Amino acid sequence: MPVTTSVPSPGAPETIDVTESVLALFGQESRPDPYSLCRRLREAGPLHRTPLGLYLLTRHSDCVTVLQNSSWSHADEAAQLHGEIAADEAAEELPTSFLWMDPPDHTRLRRLVAKAFTPRLVAGLRPRIGQLVDQLIDNALDAGEFDLIETIAYPLPLTIVCELVGVPASDHAMVQQWSQWLARGFDPEVLLPEQARAERSTASRDFQAYFRALIDERRRRPQDDLLSALAAVEDQGDVLTEVELLTSCVTTLVAGHETTVNLVGSGILALLRSPDQIQVLRDRPELIPAAVEELLRYDPPVQLTTRSAKGPLTVGDHTFADGEGVVVLINAANRDPAAFPDPDRLDVTRFHQRTPTPPHQLAFSLGIHYCLGAPLALLEMELLLERLLQRVRTLELRTDDPPYKPNIVVRGLAALPISVRG
Repeated sequence: MPVTTSVPSPGAPETIDVTESVLALFGQESRPDPYSLCRRLREAGPLHRTPLGLYLLTRHSDCVTVLQNSSWSHADEAAQLHGEIAADEAAEELPTSFLWMDPPDHTRLRRLVAKAFTPRLVAGLRPRIGQLVDQLIDNALDAGEFDLIETIAYPLPLTIVCELVGVPASDHAMVQQWSQWLARGFDPEVLLPEQARAERSTASRDFQAYFRALIDERRRRPQDDLLSALAAVEDQGDVLTEVELLTSCVTTLVAGHETTVNLVGSGILALLRSPDQIQVLRDRPELIPAAVEELLRYDPPVQLTTRSAKGPLTVGDHTFADGEGVVVLINAANRDPAAFPDPDRLDVTRFHQRTPTPPHQLAFSLGIHYCLGAPLALLEMELLLERLLQRVRTLELRTDDPPYKPNIVVRGLAALPISVRG
């Protein structure tokens, strides 16, 4: 994130040192709790300008305005967050495929990958996800004390997305490591240590070489998986370059589990810190789908995203010139009291049959970049909560201060030591 200057926003109730607040927000010490700093920025004003031209958007209504309007481009995120990476190097350094594209290329590539995430196909995964959840809970109960991230949060979504894509079980540990390095590499370039940059480059290079070999194998011996489907698109009249094919595979695999890992870890932690809400779910299990939405609002796995204006665009009281960029602070928007009353309180009933309907929580974004894998992530978390509450009588934290990964954008726990009893 570029260093910011202190520029008061119109109508701000107070003037704060934006430089100090933003540097603190993206500093390692704020990883356990970025929300108090988000609140200071939001209360100081709706937007704060940085020296490099990016504006920080802090309020839910403004973030919604940007995310749901395709006139705001997502294609320049690499340049905005990773200024040292030239455009022609982005695919090699950050193989994000359609994540950082605008229509029509975004539409074309997303449509191809979306075939693996249709509501019918995701619903058909329920028995397999339930089977895996039970197996992981069995392991946890046998252990008694364990790290939730290692024992449940990673194996659950990683196994399912690898099976969808077509990655053999023998390679899961390898692709998990590459995925972690790439997820770290989404952070602003100026804040990445040299080792993290080197690991990102290694992961990108090795990931694409790995999928190139696996796709060649699928062309010879197709299977019922996404790799085989993407490898065959040219035969069906679609146009897909090798770079698009490889980056689509990487994107689907990484995005298909890294954020869900954080949802599981942060969500379980939030519930363990609010035992009254666990009891509500035990008494009313029909609230579990609404509870997952609330957990996503309360501690979103992706903390921010960027957009740039295509032509003059107005948000609130400010008109952005063509090419001006914004940082959408999802973490700030999801705790905006103007959208969510008492936003710092976890309330598993918040999204359950309320009138009027609560605003959207923005963890999955909005508009054309709404998370493709959202239905799968929701189903995985819902089944996990359902089975945990059914099978585990006692869940307890074994530390008051669990460690966090250094990641800024894709934020989550590095470990979550807990104990369980059936």
